Amino acid sequence: MRKLNNYPEVLNVNDIQEILGIGRRQSYELVASNQFHTVKVGKRIKILKSVFLQWLGEETPINIHD
Repeated sequence: MRKLNNYPEVLNVNDIQEILGIGRRQSYELVASNQFHTVKVGKRIKILKSVFLQWLGEETPINIHD
Protein backbone atom coordinates (compact mmCIF):
# COMPACT_ATOMS: atom_id res chain seq x y z
CA MET A 1 0.00 0.00 0.00
CA ARG A 2 1.39 3.38 -1.01
CA LYS A 3 1.66 6.38 1.27
CA LEU A 4 -0.67 9.23 0.45
CA ASN A 5 2.16 11.55 -0.58
CA ASN A 6 3.17 9.01 -3.28
CA TYR A 7 -0.14 9.40 -5.13
CA PRO A 8 -0.40 11.91 -8.00
CA GLU A 9 -1.91 15.36 -7.42
CA VAL A 10 -4.95 14.32 -9.47
CA LEU A 11 -6.51 11.06 -8.34
CA ASN A 12 -8.78 8.67 -10.17
CA VAL A 13 -11.40 6.26 -8.85
CA ASN A 14 -8.86 3.43 -8.62
CA ASP A 15 -6.68 5.61 -6.37
CA ILE A 16 -9.67 6.33 -4.11
CA GLN A 17 -10.42 2.62 -3.97
CA GLU A 18 -6.83 1.80 -3.02
CA ILE A 19 -6.48 4.59 -0.44
CA LEU A 20 -9.69 3.67 1.38
CA GLY A 21 -9.38 -0.09 0.93
CA ILE A 22 -12.89 -0.37 -0.50
CA GLY A 23 -14.32 -2.19 -3.49
CA ARG A 24 -14.71 -0.82 -6.98
CA ARG A 25 -18.47 -0.38 -6.66
CA GLN A 26 -18.15 1.43 -3.34
CA SER A 27 -15.51 3.78 -4.75
CA TYR A 28 -17.76 4.74 -7.67
CA GLU A 29 -20.70 5.21 -5.29
CA LEU A 30 -18.58 7.47 -3.09
CA VAL A 31 -17.43 9.56 -6.05
CA ALA A 32 -21.05 9.82 -7.28
CA SER A 33 -22.26 10.90 -3.82
CA ASN A 34 -21.00 14.48 -4.37
CA GLN A 35 -19.36 14.54 -0.95
CA PHE A 36 -16.32 16.14 -2.60
CA HIS A 37 -15.72 17.87 -5.92
CA THR A 38 -14.92 15.70 -8.94
CA VAL A 39 -14.26 16.52 -12.59
CA LYS A 40 -15.32 14.31 -15.46
CA VAL A 41 -12.88 14.25 -18.39
CA GLY A 42 -14.54 12.23 -21.09
CA LYS A 43 -15.49 9.03 -19.28
CA ARG A 44 -12.77 9.44 -16.65
CA ILE A 45 -13.41 10.88 -13.21
CA LYS A 46 -10.66 13.00 -11.66
CA ILE A 47 -10.35 14.24 -8.08
CA LEU A 48 -7.79 16.73 -6.80
CA LYS A 49 -5.79 14.99 -4.08
CA SER A 50 -5.94 18.09 -1.87
CA VAL A 51 -9.76 18.14 -2.08
CA PHE A 52 -10.00 14.43 -1.32
CA LEU A 53 -7.57 14.66 1.60
CA GLN A 54 -9.48 17.59 3.05
CA TRP A 55 -12.69 15.55 2.84
CA LEU A 56 -10.92 12.51 4.28
CA GLY A 57 -9.55 14.52 7.20
CA GLU A 58 -13.01 15.86 8.00
CA GLU A 59 -14.69 12.47 7.68
CA THR A 60 -12.08 10.17 9.22
CA PRO A 61 -10.93 10.48 12.83
CA ILE A 62 -7.75 8.46 12.15
CA ASN A 63 -4.61 9.34 10.20
CA ILE A 64 -4.28 7.03 7.19
CA HIS A 65 -0.75 6.41 5.86
CA ASP A 66 0.48 9.92 6.80
